[in-house]
Amino acid sequence: MTTTLTAENRERLKSVSTATLTTALFKRGLRNTFIQDVHRIDPSGGNMVGEAYTLRYIPAREDLDTLEGFKDPEHPQRKAVEACPPGHVFVIDSRKDARAASAGNILVTRLMKRGVAGVVTDGGFRDAPEIAALDIPAYHHRPSAPTNLTLHRAVDIDVPIGCGDVPVFPKDIIVGDAEGVVVIPAAMANEVAEEAYEMTAFEDFVAEEVMNGATIVGLYPATKQETHEKFAAWRKAKGR
Repeated sequence: MTTTLTAENRERLKSVSTATLTTALFKRGLRNTFIQDVHRIDPSGGNMVGEAYTLRYIPAREDLDTLEGFKDPEHPQRKAVEACPPGHVFVIDSRKDARAASAGNILVTRLMKRGVAGVVTDGGFRDAPEIAALDIPAYHHRPSAPTNLTLHRAVDIDVPIGCGDVPVFPKDIIVGDAEGVVVIPAAMANEVAEEAYEMTAFEDFVAEEVMNGATIVGLYPATKQETHEKFAAWRKAKGR
């Protein structure tokens, strides 16, 4: 079952951290939701939020994967770049192998111009300095200059993949911040967004209390009635 993320909850996910989201998912029994070893090329800017659109690589084979392959308009990598819907996040399974690039500046620029919300690979991007200057969130393991054809063969589009040891299904909700990328199963995306939004309000209250010298005992977690009362007053004062 899939659930469409509401516009309101999409906006909520733009204001919560991946740390808070992983806790909300852990409360639902999901432990493996944070994509391992990927980093935002340019850590500035707001959250990346969108439905997953996937591309899967397998190891390249020398007799098949040559530069001639890119002339075919049905080449899966090229086709995926033109097919990824606006507002989605393009997620690439590069088998955690950054020795060859998953894509480069030209393809990421095309994704940006088509309105794609972001791009994630557990491999590497070539032209990383140029990608850093683009107005699109991009996450990878590390820069990698060689073309993908030297190691990767694109084979599947919009299918379940693994990215950084996390399963990613088409339409799962992908959220990225300066810390990393989390995968939210589509069926629970709305409830997780709503809870994470509430959690963020409480955590902001707690951070303010601790900065003012409060002990975490009875505050975090909130095991004292006084904490709940103070939080309610804080929310009212802050309009949250």
